[in-house]
Amino acid sequence: MEDLKVSAVVLKEKKMIEVMFGESEAGSMKCAKSRKTVINGEAGPTAVFGNADLLPPREAWIPIPGHAGEVICLAYMLDIGNIRETFDSEYRQELILSMYLQSGWDNSQEFREELKEGIKRNIREYRRLMDFIQKGEQVRIWYSRTPYSLCGLYWLCRQMNGMGNEVYAVEMPEYTVRSDGVIVVHHSWGNVEAEKFSSFLKYQRRLSEAERRMFGCKWTELSEDNSPLRAVVNGELVGVPEDFYDFLILREITETPVKEARLIGDILGKYPLQVGDWWYAFRIEQIIREGRIEVFQDSEQKYTRMIRKTRGDCI
Repeated sequence: MEDLKVSAVVLKEKKMIEVMFGESEAGSMKCAKSRKTVINGEAGPTAVFGNADLLPPREAWIPIPGHAGEVICLAYMLDIGNIRETFDSEYRQELILSMYLQSGWDNSQEFREELKEGIKRNIREYRRLMDFIQKGEQVRIWYSRTPYSLCGLYWLCRQMNGMGNEVYAVEMPEYTVRSDGVIVVHHSWGNVEAEKFSSFLKYQRRLSEAERRMFGCKWTELSEDNSPLRAVVNGELVGVPEDFYDFLILREITETPVKEARLIGDILGKYPLQVGDWWYAFRIEQIIREGRIEVFQDSEQKYTRMIRKTRGDCI
């Protein structure tokens, strides 16, 4: 009697490709998918409400299936600048570089080259995503109601127009409630610890073709408007003038000299709009040129110089 040969067919399970729109959140997601813990990391909640310790209760870490290679970082700062230029244009690369260099902490050529390589690496991430999509893999987009993240969502939906892959989205909730009853408010995925990402999977939903077309159309409208800046106003992402956030700078600065880093830090803490510190530094430079802010004590490193509102300026 001949041996019965049984052929087992193993169906390949589709991968889930995680798309993030910021470098910090992409790094945390890579840890979440590779089961690595960030020790003494800076990521954390923006605000905690309740009569409890700031430290959360110890809970089991449920990792997100997969590995770090399935995380895509599309950190293109699409909330600022000319968006009629392509994401991989020299213009966009130079814009991102200029934002990273606003602090002036390190002006060495070596540091500039390191930043440039990081920017090019993020640009190559888009090709990696397209390769995954061509293989039929599923895509999960993690976004929040912040300008850079919504811009990323709308832009990506425009790029994926007509592609038949399954696409899911996880939107950052307004707040979460810990097991000890404490309310935690996050403003972006960059504030979430790696071991907490899996707890947000309950907010996952499938993006229909109609939704993807709608988001893609919104990006087309923003591109046609092509304002120098995009902001969330009354819950809607709209184009705004370059000086849109200037009133926050002018509201907080006084005639008493203050270190620029302290001023920017106060603004970021008081107005958690998820606008990068580099943008405020960029705008402070412009306001100085306009004569409404003056440098009281200069420094080679921009963030350490002392600045104040120009005396007599009532704006």
